Amino acid sequence: MDAPPSARQPPAGPTPPEVPVDAGSQALAEALRSSFVIIKFVMVVLVAVFLASGFFTVGPQQQALILRFGRPVAQGPQALLGPGLHWSFPYPIDEAVIVSISGLQQVKSTVGWYATTPEQELAGTEPSVPFGTPMNPVVDGCAITADANIIHTRATLTYHISDPVRYVFGFVNASNTMQNALDNALLYAASRFKVDDILVHDVFGFKDAVRRRATGLIEQRNLGVAVEECVVQSKPPRQLQQAFQNVLDADVKRSRLITDARGYEIQTTNRASAEATSRVKLAESERARFVADISSRAKQFQELLPKYNEHPSLFVQQRLAEALGRALTNVQDKLFLTESAEGQPKELRLMLNREPAKPKAEATKP
Repeated sequence: MDAPPSARQPPAGPTPPEVPVDAGSQALAEALRSSFVIIKFVMVVLVAVFLASGFFTVGPQQQALILRFGRPVAQGPQALLGPGLHWSFPYPIDEAVIVSISGLQQVKSTVGWYATTPEQELAGTEPSVPFGTPMNPVVDGCAITADANIIHTRATLTYHISDPVRYVFGFVNASNTMQNALDNALLYAASRFKVDDILVHDVFGFKDAVRRRATGLIEQRNLGVAVEECVVQSKPPRQLQQAFQNVLDADVKRSRLITDARGYEIQTTNRASAEATSRVKLAESERARFVADISSRAKQFQELLPKYNEHPSLFVQQRLAEALGRALTNVQDKLFLTESAEGQPKELRLMLNREPAKPKAEATKP
């Protein structure tokens, strides 16, 4: 059984005196209490700074994706954040991936070109290679053409991201995948063009072939990008630069001669055509004039025929007078002999021109 309350109470008596506290211990306790307050304040500030570091800004031409422990917090279009101020848990909980959706990006091929630096290209101080020096495949890239020649060629592809989710999560590194597609397109197109076509005759055709091949590979792999432009630059091997230049000069000279010959052909043909047209028109005009003259004479003859039938002798006399009038217009001397008394026919004697006067004899010199 439980003891009564009176049994549990301590016996009545005087209270023991309090043990005095040491001054150093009291100061240490107060210092610890102050340190704990400061540490709590610092921890609150650190937590506030940590949470505030989760704010980020998305630009007007950008979109953002929030990854939580490496996975997007949403799926599809809902995973994309538009321009403005956003917040996510700071790293390593969340990670904000900002993707430019309208800005242009570039990727360059890594095959087909020799060893050089952008500074050397801008300054024009690329090292020259003597004729006959073998090509070093370790540093000198090249492409083989359809006619088994070697050239240096490189390409730069400009694109923009059309599907950020696919671009970020579809591949580990989409930029490297695009570079591999561009390298493939460059070598593929070079193997289907002759060296003269790549360097001179069909430069734009070769460029278009590289672009079409690269675009097809990118669309096939669904990288989430859209190709804007493809720039291709090609050169003959540096070891054979002079030989290619001689061939190019000969081809330019040949083209110039062919152009001059075709120009002379066109000029001669045009001149002959113009002359033929002129002669045809002149003949047509002469034919029309001749036909008109014959028609006029025939009409005149038809009009005179009834008069001749009525008075043949009078008609003959009139026509004779007209003919004599035309014939004697410019005659110097005209002599008319009337009909003789014996009834002989009238005789007409004309002196159409005189003999030229003989020059006077020159006076004899003393």
